Amino acid sequence: MSTHNSFDEHFEFTGKAKTYSLVGIAIGIITILAGFVTNHSLQTFANLLLMGYYFTCVCMAGVFFCALQYVSQAGWSASLLRVPQAFAKTLPLAAVILIIIIIAGLSLTHPQDIEGKSVVAPYLYKLWAVNGVTVKGNENFNAVIAGKAGYLNRPFFLARIIGFLGAYSIFGWLLNKYSQTEDELGGVFYYSKSFTISAAFLVIFGFTTPLFAFDVIMSLEAHWFSTMFGWYNFAAMWVSTLSIITLTIIWLRSQGYMQWITQNHLHSLGQLMFGFSIFWTYTWFAQFLLVYYANIPEEAVYFLKRWEPEFKPWFWLNIVINFLAPLLIIMARDSKRSTKVLAWTCGLLIVGHWLDYFVMIMPGTVGPQAEWWMEIGPLEIGIFLGFAGLFVFTTMTALSSFKSTIPKKHPFLEESLHHQI
Repeated sequence: MSTHNSFDEHFEFTGKAKTYSLVGIAIGIITILAGFVTNHSLQTFANLLLMGYYFTCVCMAGVFFCALQYVSQAGWSASLLRVPQAFAKTLPLAAVILIIIIIAGLSLTHPQDIEGKSVVAPYLYKLWAVNGVTVKGNENFNAVIAGKAGYLNRPFFLARIIGFLGAYSIFGWLLNKYSQTEDELGGVFYYSKSFTISAAFLVIFGFTTPLFAFDVIMSLEAHWFSTMFGWYNFAAMWVSTLSIITLTIIWLRSQGYMQWITQNHLHSLGQLMFGFSIFWTYTWFAQFLLVYYANIPEEAVYFLKRWEPEFKPWFWLNIVINFLAPLLIIMARDSKRSTKVLAWTCGLLIVGHWLDYFVMIMPGTVGPQAEWWMEIGPLEIGIFLGFAGLFVFTTMTALSSFKSTIPKKHPFLEESLHHQI
């Protein structure tokens, strides 16, 4: 690699990080196969959906981070854009994996209990995707689901998922293309194009991200709905991505790369992590309080499932990790300027929002196990490690495909290099 003063610095993905990522992928594959072989297919599908969604959301939010910087004309972040751009490069792969998981979960069936009846239903989205659910006179007919059939039907459902992810991937590709062309030609022409594309992306992303969350996660329990759910998921996605961007930069700096990134940049990232953790708490509490206060049975049933003894400890641990941890650890200025403290907080929030998605998905798909401490076991840990390894391998490979680890002709680069806070 070049010296830290050179803007021609090229990242090489080698050594222990690459080895560990491949080991993680191997663990994940073995765990998935073991889950299917040992008749834990439903639990395996639920965990695949959880991690496929998490993986995709982080890559989507990587595009969002880049677009937000362009539209706000932010200067402080110009020198670190290659990291979220690497996430954006990985989005098409993450999208394909999530789509495969969803199609497989909708197509493969097994006998299971739905509202006291034993039926043959898909592993995922069983409430609305089971045969006959919208046909009057059929034993599986459900009036509530029938009323939503215009929206919740397989062709339209899959078309939305593919359309959303395809659009996000195209915008991510364009932003990467313009940034790399800018590095070669200079000037502000491609920066202006990035600004325009980013503005269009943010409008589309803002309108469709809640729908994406409604489809992939909320429709698992299709009787229930919450207008807060999309923004609650956005907040979780955004905090997770900020944590992973920050942790990635800290690791890269420890390996001798991106030495132009200072404690001031990390401080700004820490501020965003802290601020949006509070926003996540606001959406979590607003959704919970409105349902709790109204106490309408068809709404309260969602939280009732999560207050069962097997899930209640995880339900409350979720709010402790994702709210109290950043509040108590990184609210102070000095904490945000300590690399070690910030790295530990990032790791905590990454795991915390995995738990957040776990609480969203598992009660409505797998249901309670024997004891609360048995809800998270080898299957959950193994699949998490597999996707973590896949994420590291794909994003670091994407980062190594850039000629330089800095957008060296970005018009605001000098402002970023002299960022003070």
